[in-house]
Amino acid sequence: MNRGSEWHRWEPHIHGPGTIMNNQYGGPNTWEDYLSALEAASPMIEAIAITEYYVTDTYEHVLAETALGRLPAVKLVFPNIELRLDVATAKGGFVNMHLFVSPEDADHIVQLQRLLSRLHFRAFGDRFDCTRDELIRLGKKADPNIVDEAAALSYGADQFKVNFNELREVYGESDWAKKNILIAVAGGVTDGTSGVREAADKTIREEIEKFAHVIFASSAAQREFWLGERALSANQIRQRYNGLKPCLHGSDAHKLADVALPFGDRFSWIKGGLEFDALRQACIDPERAYVGPSHPSWAGASQIIDQVRVEGASWAKTPTLRLNPGLVAIIGARGSGKTALVDMIAAGCDSYVESEERPSFLARAKEHLSGSRVSLKWLSGGDPKSRPLDSPVNWSPDAYPRARYLSQQFVEELCSIEGMPALIKEIERVIFEAHPSLERDGAVDFDELLEIRARRYRDARTREEAALANLSDQIGIEMEKSRQIAPLKAQIAKRRKLIARYQADRKNLLPKDTNKMGERLQELVVAAEKVRGYLRNFANQQASLVGIKNEVQDLRQNRAPEELRSMKERYQKIGLEAVDWERFLLEYSGDVDGIVTMRAGEVEKVARSWKGATPTSAVDDSGAFLEETADPVKIPLAVLEAEIGRLEKLVAADKETARRLAAVSKRIAEETTALERLKERLTDCEGAHDRAKGLVGDREQGYIRVFDAILGEERVLNELYAPLMERLKAAGGTLAKLSFTVTRVADVAKWARRGEDDLFDLRGGPFKGIGSLAKEANSMLEEAWRTGDPAAVSVAMTKFMEKHQEALLAKAPYPRTDQSNYRPWSRRFAQWLYSTDHIWIEYGIKYDRVDIRNLSPGTRGIVLVLLYLALDDADDRPLIIDQPEENLDPKSIYDELVPLFQAAKRKRQVIMVTHNANLVVNTDADQIIIADAGPQPVAGLPPITYRSGGLDEASIRKIVCDTLEGGELAFRDRARRLRIVLER
Repeated sequence: MNRGSEWHRWEPHIHGPGTIMNNQYGGPNTWEDYLSALEAASPMIEAIAITEYYVTDTYEHVLAETALGRLPAVKLVFPNIELRLDVATAKGGFVNMHLFVSPEDADHIVQLQRLLSRLHFRAFGDRFDCTRDELIRLGKKADPNIVDEAAALSYGADQFKVNFNELREVYGESDWAKKNILIAVAGGVTDGTSGVREAADKTIREEIEKFAHVIFASSAAQREFWLGERALSANQIRQRYNGLKPCLHGSDAHKLADVALPFGDRFSWIKGGLEFDALRQACIDPERAYVGPSHPSWAGASQIIDQVRVEGASWAKTPTLRLNPGLVAIIGARGSGKTALVDMIAAGCDSYVESEERPSFLARAKEHLSGSRVSLKWLSGGDPKSRPLDSPVNWSPDAYPRARYLSQQFVEELCSIEGMPALIKEIERVIFEAHPSLERDGAVDFDELLEIRARRYRDARTREEAALANLSDQIGIEMEKSRQIAPLKAQIAKRRKLIARYQADRKNLLPKDTNKMGERLQELVVAAEKVRGYLRNFANQQASLVGIKNEVQDLRQNRAPEELRSMKERYQKIGLEAVDWERFLLEYSGDVDGIVTMRAGEVEKVARSWKGATPTSAVDDSGAFLEETADPVKIPLAVLEAEIGRLEKLVAADKETARRLAAVSKRIAEETTALERLKERLTDCEGAHDRAKGLVGDREQGYIRVFDAILGEERVLNELYAPLMERLKAAGGTLAKLSFTVTRVADVAKWARRGEDDLFDLRGGPFKGIGSLAKEANSMLEEAWRTGDPAAVSVAMTKFMEKHQEALLAKAPYPRTDQSNYRPWSRRFAQWLYSTDHIWIEYGIKYDRVDIRNLSPGTRGIVLVLLYLALDDADDRPLIIDQPEENLDPKSIYDELVPLFQAAKRKRQVIMVTHNANLVVNTDADQIIIADAGPQPVAGLPPITYRSGGLDEASIRKIVCDTLEGGELAFRDRARRLRIVLER
């Protein structure tokens, strides 16, 4: 078992002692010093490309040394033949091209020399081949003074220039070369393609770069360019340059001081095994190559599962597995033990979740797992922890899932219609975590952040809706008063006629001849009625003062403490001390008790003075209780009534007449009091229309404020979505298909149904039958409710009322004469008309412009994977997924999932079960684990075996092809049918 593709340091460009050009090595122990420097290199070098110009001498020497035990850490040595093209650079040099040669072929040196011999240089009327002897001959021809062959070889190599077109032709004609040689070109200014700057040379530069598999460049800018992350996109690089290119850099050492020490610690790292295939794989997936002081490490060591061990399980024939920190793909035939492995890993992470409806491996095999345990070793983070496999769920209250496990059961349940609320919750979590921690207002989740941001608007809406209900109730009361004007006027007219008849009766009881005493009696009766009016007014004031006193007491004893308790409950998080909260207890700003007491005393004193006391003695000899000159309207009522009683007895003809006169006078007084009350009510009712008009205006403003609050909450939600929306927009591609929408929902049917069910008789008129009200509301109100601003909503409601209010009122189930029923109905009608509980803010998710609720389960699965792979940046725990390709077509897998997995493995460890070749090959999985199950025994579990490796290993690639593509023959047959030419 191995961890598949891991990062190793390579030295792809290093010359050795005796290099035929610019050799600065020297000293008696040159080779010993050179090899010792390589062995002592830090970071440790594990693969070396021995570089030489045109020949293989230095490479062969190093091979001989490794055969003697030198360079023990180096597992791969291969030749790097450096050529100079006949293409000049702006710095006066020539473009250098390198041939990386695979050492897999035992005859590779002979084959390489044979290939090089087919390269020619023409000069001095002759042709010189690229061989050791021919280079020496060229050197001597170029400088006849050279006698030493080593010097001639060096000079000849310096003169020899390779024609690019010839090199491309020779390479293209050799199947051996295409199989065993990778082309690298320098990317620098002095000796690389960056130095080919003339406009006339643009085409040759691009042709050289298109021909190359590898670019020798160490800058981040160059690497980003060749990965399609700068001026050109990845697709543009592929189209123009025949593919993305890995960038490498070496020490290019020509002297001992530079051996394995590139400037700026720009070491080369390649992810894969220590074999030439790793370099080939890097040319296919250039992100496998990196230049820098250390190799990339995207996940923290504490968040990487390093080893899985199954204990006490005789069926687990591979009890220990080491996992790659990147993307781990688990493949195998159905029933081979793939899900068994991820179930066990999830159990070891406390991430396993049971599903009764869709039981997974551990649930189905529970009876065979007694005594079996799984333990995980993390790359860092303490001793391994063991978990029993027959009870894989950790029910401890402090259990924390150390991985995110997307089992098939979990995905199916979450992506079902029943699981939509849970899926929405997951999306909300990602939205919340897209906000920087400083902008979360201390909230711990989306709901709390939304509550914090939207509370002011939600509270305002609640208050305004309550106020609207009260206003509608009050308007109903005022409108009812308006309708009482005519009846009140009729009652007043009747009461006046009745009083007139009583006055006529009293007149008949008085002497026929008018005398001074009768006139005086009439004057006193009128004055008494006026004084009774005074007393009635003071009595009302006294009742009001008692009401005020009671309300003050109720506020202090009940309402204010309750409001304070409620406020403390709603806002307990502000952290006020008890003494501080006491300051919020509602209290009157002044001495209201003193004012009420003082005013009550004044009213009582004045009322008492107007009542007066019944006189016990006359004021003169005539027996009168009131002086002749006194103004009757300023005399207390008791005195007036006593004098009226005395005069009635005097003017009456007999005792019976006096009794009847007193009775009629009493009725006149009573009816006059009742008349005054009716007049007061009429005055109040006559003012009701204006008051109702004012209240209607207040209600319209309140209605507007409700929608102000609704729009406020809408803005909050849009602001909460903004960070993620900006990221999706910038990301493009698959992520750009995901969008979040904030929608104001107006359930017109609900609003209309409540009116039709509770308020109206639908048996005739313009609103006849169920649905007629909803139809009209949809026409006049729905758009404003759903998209309009507060002013537009108010205008729409006003127009609706102007057009339909009378018709709706006519639909009342009670006649207006039935006031006991009609009055409550009219109030309910007003409250319903301006209700807003059928309007709410709904936030939704769309994928490719389709609401998530209308997507297929498979496409909802894509959204789920989008969340966990691309957007869930805050979660760096391992992500374990069982068959994410379920229900997806191959194109969707390639278009949607492959880029997500490629991005996710740069941020966290990903462990995936799959049957899809795209998700293994095109994601460039770092480790392939192949599961295999033996025959099923009569009792127990079948033996399960695992093996692993990387895509850079030929044996692993063959298994991937056999398992996922049906074998090489099936793969090639499909390619033939699709008319695809396979070069490799």
